[in-house]
Amino acid sequence: MPERALHDRDQVDVPRWLRRYGTMAWLLIGIVIVVAMIVFATTRIQAVFIAVFLALVVTSVLYPVVTYLSRVMPRPLATAVTLLGSVAVVVGIFTYVISSVAGQWEDLADQFGQGIDDIFEFLETGPLPVHFTQAEIYDWINELVGQAQDYVSQNAGTLAGQVLSNAGAVALLFTVLALSIFVTVFFLLRGGDMWRWFLNQLPSKSREPVHRAASAGWYTFSGYARGTVIVATADGVLAFILLAIVGVPLAAPLAVLVFIGAFIPLIGAPLAMIIAAVVALAAGGIVDALIVTVGIALIGQIEGHLLQPLVMGKQVSLHPVVVALGVTAGTFLAGLLGAIIAIPIIAVIWAVYSALHEPDPPIDGDLPDSRVIAERVSRRRQRHNERSLGAGNDAEADAGPALGGVRA
Repeated sequence: MPERALHDRDQVDVPRWLRRYGTMAWLLIGIVIVVAMIVFATTRIQAVFIAVFLALVVTSVLYPVVTYLSRVMPRPLATAVTLLGSVAVVVGIFTYVISSVAGQWEDLADQFGQGIDDIFEFLETGPLPVHFTQAEIYDWINELVGQAQDYVSQNAGTLAGQVLSNAGAVALLFTVLALSIFVTVFFLLRGGDMWRWFLNQLPSKSREPVHRAASAGWYTFSGYARGTVIVATADGVLAFILLAIVGVPLAAPLAVLVFIGAFIPLIGAPLAMIIAAVVALAAGGIVDALIVTVGIALIGQIEGHLLQPLVMGKQVSLHPVVVALGVTAGTFLAGLLGAIIAIPIIAVIWAVYSALHEPDPPIDGDLPDSRVIAERVSRRRQRHNERSLGAGNDAEADAGPALGGVRA
């Protein structure tokens, strides 16, 4: 009996809510540790991750084409035809861009010279409250050039090392591209068989939920990739038409830049717009720059309010706040690559969670007002304090005679 009483006294009565939320906190800590380990492992094999990510993007875009062609020809032949056709399209676009730049180079140099003179004149005699003379601007440019020369002469060894490292980066880039093409071929050719083999390695009870979650994630990822390609193509075509109508030189390269910028959420399109506006300002003046700026802003509105809802639909349904936070966090974590891959990763995670999670019935009607809830909590606390104070007074009243009797 004494041992049992001592054991009972040593036990701590932990409230149920504390045990429940403590368990949830430990689970959350475990999830954070797993995610941190995955991120760390990804940074160690970043080249492999980029190659697989590019392969998944290309596969999501070309897989429907390969599936359609495989109805009339063997699948290996359909895969080869699709890959060769896509490579021919990309090479044709870059060939057209390079030839257009080479053909307009002389006229572009003259237009840029005239545009720079117009900009200098605007800065010197324009309506701005601060004026800069052409001599001051030239002195400022010469000073920057001198500082750059001094920096190069003082850091020649460091710059040479950076050049060598950049050469290694170019080799790494070709390695990543080759690996992504290799993986893409197998994804297009035997993707279904590879996934079936993976499912067969799992326990039988886990195959159905894993396949359901992966299917939801792949549907979202492929929809985002195909939709982004379609929207980017539409943006590039509209930008090319706008720049050609205004008469801005290098319309084709700038349209390709707008196409590439569409793959970077939030920041890609504005950067492309700024570059196109600067080219229009230097080549045609302030009026052309304003027309290009307004036109590309309208293209952005068409993209956000018409093309994306029409093309992507509900495959990628993320709130704009989530998109902004995701792009910002991805940029801080992995730079430009993080800004590009943040949104598809978040969309896939949400799709997998939605496929595995059974939500409770939603809340109907208006939510209680926060002020009403706060007043209700305050009244409940006040009643509790009054009852506690009354119980204390009653206990003192009951103990008073006994204590008086003891004294007597």
